[in-house]
Amino acid sequence: MTRDSRVGKPKLLRIVLYVVAVLLLLLQYPLWFGSGGVFAVWQLQREINAQQAENAKLRERNAVFEAEVNDLKQGSAAIEERARNELGMVKKGEAFYQVVGNPKLPSPTPTKPEAVTPPR
Repeated sequence: MTRDSRVGKPKLLRIVLYVVAVLLLLLQYPLWFGSGGVFAVWQLQREINAQQAENAKLRERNAVFEAEVNDLKQGSAAIEERARNELGMVKKGEAFYQVVGNPKLPSPTPTKPEAVTPPR
């Protein structure tokens, strides 16, 4: 072998190594940063968790509304209660008294108790 052929092999191997490394990086880019990449999946998972939490709150609210609708369908007591509380209605022959409270007075300032000396 000649000296020139031995010097050219390491350069050729180094170039091939660089080309393979660049190709590997180009293949990894979509995995990490593409539309179906790891970061996009993490973001979607956070959005799913937030939506599930909101759905749970809405399910609880809907259950309350469903109970209220069932109560209104089954009895007149709930209708009467709403008429009294929300609309201020009263039955015939019933007297309505509204009690207005006194405005809050400022509390008196506490005074220090006098120092009492015990008898000797």
